[in-house]
Amino acid sequence: MTKGPIGVFDSGYGGLTVLQSIVCKLPQYNYLYLGDNARAPYGSRSFETVYQYTLQCVEWFFKQGCPLVILACNTASAKALRTIQQNDIATFGAGKRVLGVIRPTTEIIGECTQSNKVGILATSGTVLSGSYPIEINKFFPKCEVYQEACPMWVPLIENNEHNSAGAAYFIEKHINHLLAQSNNIDTILLACTHYPLLINIITKLLPPGITILSQGEIVANSLATYLQRHKWMEKSLTKDGQVSFFTTDDAADFDNKGSLFYGKPLTSTHLDLI
Repeated sequence: MTKGPIGVFDSGYGGLTVLQSIVCKLPQYNYLYLGDNARAPYGSRSFETVYQYTLQCVEWFFKQGCPLVILACNTASAKALRTIQQNDIATFGAGKRVLGVIRPTTEIIGECTQSNKVGILATSGTVLSGSYPIEINKFFPKCEVYQEACPMWVPLIENNEHNSAGAAYFIEKHINHLLAQSNNIDTILLACTHYPLLINIITKLLPPGITILSQGEIVANSLATYLQRHKWMEKSLTKDGQVSFFTTDDAADFDNKGSLFYGKPLTSTHLDLI
C-alpha cells in the first residue's frame, strides 16, 4: 500500500491556524500545506469559482500522494466540499478522502450553549452559503443561529493592521451587529480560520459569559477521532513528523505573513498551478 502525508488546504494563510492545532495534536504524521494565495480571497467569489479552484488544489494534493485532504478553509468547505465528495472523489481512485472544517464544528457546537442561541462570525461567502445554520440544525434542531459577515477582517489581518485603532472599529461594529440580533447569544463561533488572531480583541469587546469557539482544536480532535475509527486511513499515512509548506504566490511573502498564523517561522515553496 502506498503511503503519503495529510494534505491541508486553505485559500491563504488562515488554514495555518488549523494546521498548527493538528500538528500539536498529531505530531507523528507528515503534512503538506498549500495556500492558494495567488487567487485569495475566496470569500467573495462565486460557488463555481471556489469549486474549480478548490478542486484543482485537491487534485494537486492527490498527485503528491496524499490519501487524505483537509479543507482548512470555511469558504471552500461551504462552497466546494459537498460537490467534490459527491461528484469527483471517485475519479481519484480508491482510498482518497476530502474532509472540511464545518462538519466537525457543527457536531459539537450545540453542546457549548445553554441558551441554544449561537452566533457565527464569518466571511461573506460562508454566511451566504447558509452552511452553518443548515448543518447545526441537523445535529441540534433547537439551536437558533445568528450570522454576521465580516468582510474587512481578513484584509486587516493579512495586512497586519488587526491591532490598530481602525481595526478595532470594524471588529466592534460586526460584534455589535451580531449581538443586536439576539440578547441571548451565549456562544460565538469564529467561522473563519483567520479570526483566531483577533480572539483577544473580540474577548475584550464581548459581554462576560459568552463562549468563543475557534476551529483549530475542534478540527484537530475530530481528525484524531476520524483516524481512530478509520484504521485503514491511519495506516496509509506516513509518519516522520515532517511539515512542508507551499504557496501559489510569493514564497518570501508567505513565509513572513504565514509565521504570524502558524505561530513560528516557516519556509515555503512556490507552486505554479495557473
